[in-house]
Amino acid sequence: MPFELSFGLAALALLFEAAVPYPQWLVARIGHPVMWAGALIGWLDRHLNDERGGPRLRRAAGILSLVLLLAIVGLPVFALERALFLLPLGVVPVAILTSSLLAQRSLHEYVLRVAEGLQASVPAGREAVSHIVGRDPHALDASGVARAAIESLAENFSDAVVAPTFWVLAGGMTGGALYKTVNTADSMIGHRTARHLYFGWAAARFDDLVNLPCSRLAGVLIVMAAAVMPGCSAAGAVRAIRRDARFHRSPNAGWPEAAMAGALGIAIAGPRAYHGVMIEYEYMNRDGRRELSARDIRRALRLYTVADALLVALVCAVAVGKLIFLRRIFG
Repeated sequence: MPFELSFGLAALALLFEAAVPYPQWLVARIGHPVMWAGALIGWLDRHLNDERGGPRLRRAAGILSLVLLLAIVGLPVFALERALFLLPLGVVPVAILTSSLLAQRSLHEYVLRVAEGLQASVPAGREAVSHIVGRDPHALDASGVARAAIESLAENFSDAVVAPTFWVLAGGMTGGALYKTVNTADSMIGHRTARHLYFGWAAARFDDLVNLPCSRLAGVLIVMAAAVMPGCSAAGAVRAIRRDARFHRSPNAGWPEAAMAGALGIAIAGPRAYHGVMIEYEYMNRDGRRELSARDIRRALRLYTVADALLVALVCAVAVGKLIFLRRIFG
C-alpha cells in the first residue's frame, strides 16, 4: 500500500480497537484471525513435522512450513486489501479488519483480571494468571502471580500492540497479518522441546528478527510514559534496560520488561517453574523490590495505558501531519 496511507490506516485501526472489542459472537461463529493462523500452523506441524527425521530434515521442514504459512496468509490478505482500497473510503473497512490484529483492550482486560483475582485471594490470582502465562501457576505465591502478570503485560505490549502497529506502518494490513502469523507460529512451535527444537527453529528465529525494532520501540515508549507518570522513574527504566535487558532469555523481551521494572522500582522475571522443573532466569531490574502485590499490577497497568496512549498519539500525529502536508501540496 502507499506509504502515505499507512499512518492513517494504523491510526484508525488503533483507535477502533481501543474503542470496540472484537465481538465475542463473531469469535463463536467464525473465530478470530489468530485462531485461523493457529489452525493452519497446527496442520503443518502434524503433517510436516516427522519425529522420525533427523535434525536437518526437521529444520528444513520447519523452514518450508514457515514459507508456506506466510504465502497462504499473505497472498489472500494482500488481494483483499488491494480490492478494498479501490472502494470509496476503502481505508475504513481495511482499518476495521486491521484492528483485529491489535490487542490493546484485551491485554489490559486480561491483566486487570489477574489484579482483581489476586486482590481476592492467591488461588484466584493463580487461576487468572494461568490464562496469560505458561509457567506452573500452582507454584506461584502472591509476588509470583503479580510478577508473572507484569512480565506478560510488558512483553505483550511489545508483541501484541507495538509490533503489529509497526508492521502495519511498514506494510499495511498485509504486513500486520504476516507479523501476527509469525508471532503465533513462534508461540506454538518456537519452543526448545523435543518435538519443536528443530521444526520450530525458523519460526523462532524469524520472530526474533521481526520483533527486534519493535521491542526497542516498546522500551522507549515505556521510558517516555514513566517520565510523565507520577511515581515512576524514567531514569530507573533506562538504567534497567542498559544493565539487565541483555541478560534476558529473549533477545527482545528484556527491553520492555526491564523498562517496566525499572520504571516501577520492582524486579520481575527471575526463576520460575515449567512442568515441575525450576528454571533459573535473570531478574530484570535485579535490585528492585521483589515483594509484589495486586497494587503493583495496577500501577503497571496505568504505566501501560500511558505508553499505549503515547503510541496512539504519535501515530495519529504523523497521520494528521501527512494529511495536512498533502493537502497543502495538492490543494
